[in-house]
Amino acid sequence: MKTVEYRGGGKLPRELAAFFERPAFDPAAERAAARVLAEIRREGDRAVARWARRFDGLALPPARWRVTEPEQRAAARAVDAATRRAVRQARERIAAFARAGRRRDWSMPSGRGGEMGEQFSPLERVGVYVPGGAAPLASTALMTVTPARAAGVREIAACTPCGPDGRVNPVLLYALAVAGATEIYRLGGMQAIGALAYGTATIRKVQKIVGPGGPYVTAAKRLVYGAVALDLVAGPSEIAVLADDSAQPEQAAADLLSQLEHGTGQEKALFVTTSRRLAAAVGAAVARQARTLRRRPALARALRRGLLAVVTPDLRLGLEVCERFAPEHLELLVRRADAWRRRVRRAGAVFVGPWTPEAAGDYVAGPSHVLPTGGTAAMFSGLTVEDFRRRTSFMRFTRADLRATRETIETFGRLEGLEAHARAAAARFEQP
Repeated sequence: MKTVEYRGGGKLPRELAAFFERPAFDPAAERAAARVLAEIRREGDRAVARWARRFDGLALPPARWRVTEPEQRAAARAVDAATRRAVRQARERIAAFARAGRRRDWSMPSGRGGEMGEQFSPLERVGVYVPGGAAPLASTALMTVTPARAAGVREIAACTPCGPDGRVNPVLLYALAVAGATEIYRLGGMQAIGALAYGTATIRKVQKIVGPGGPYVTAAKRLVYGAVALDLVAGPSEIAVLADDSAQPEQAAADLLSQLEHGTGQEKALFVTTSRRLAAAVGAAVARQARTLRRRPALARALRRGLLAVVTPDLRLGLEVCERFAPEHLELLVRRADAWRRRVRRAGAVFVGPWTPEAAGDYVAGPSHVLPTGGTAAMFSGLTVEDFRRRTSFMRFTRADLRATRETIETFGRLEGLEAHARAAAARFEQP
């Protein structure tokens, strides 16, 4: 593990500045996505089928894209009891967190007998994208569909890639069903995003698309913004660990590897500490643990390009480094971890203390693990139940309220050259 020192004041060391560079969008992926989406918008199912054959080898007709209820029941029977218990426990905890996070309608007095406030209502139909790949991401199914269900969304259309034979992993199907998906389609990639965003004869248009994906899915999501609402930019996984000399090297190493092992080679793991000795120990532990992992080939590229240790003179500067990185996940392996947590402003999620590995957030803690990546945690937040609800403001003036504000309304109307605006207030006080 390469280690650099940073003492603040001035430019970042070259290695650190290069490590922080991680573009959120791939121009080549956006060019490809633009072509795919244009054809789907024009041709519907026919274009979706054409791109599914090209990218995934899927030759199923549109009538076979949707997973049937008998297929879902067969998948549930194929899942072992331990996995079913894990899925149910995770779902219960995610749902409880989502319910607790729902905002309540509220109002305040208008000043002269009226009121104003906000009210919240669920979207009617959303699309959820669950990536495929080397393993079934059942946890992502739970982390996306469960909050939508808790928000009160009636229709939840889930898309996930499948093999050329049309088979979807039974654990993933079980998780989608338990979480509350009302429709499941064996479609992945840009073609799934296009179908959800624009609608086809087989897949009805949704109001919003959520869920992570690779660079091509991310590009497609960005290009359909406006046709639908979106959640956030969620690309390759990343983690920053802030540690003092109280941290255990084996634990820190395992946490760093937990994000590097995802397998795209674009993952990032940043270890920031006040102890050069700890940095060396963690580096040795990473090398030792990596040799025992089954996904070594996929891990190798991320270890070469995506792992860096930074030694700072104090934790204050260490946190500043982490904040400039704006990580998806930030672990605090420090004394007085709760006090340091209150200082964090730029991270997707914070994992506080030695008993909170990032993996707990990935699977079972409760908050969704769909989080901003690529430095976008500086401006975006992770997926929550409120992403599936509309916020509508309301106001109810009395005659006295309008009389008290009439002059201001008329003044702004004149200033902005909008005479009808001013007239709308004045007309209510004129005799018929």
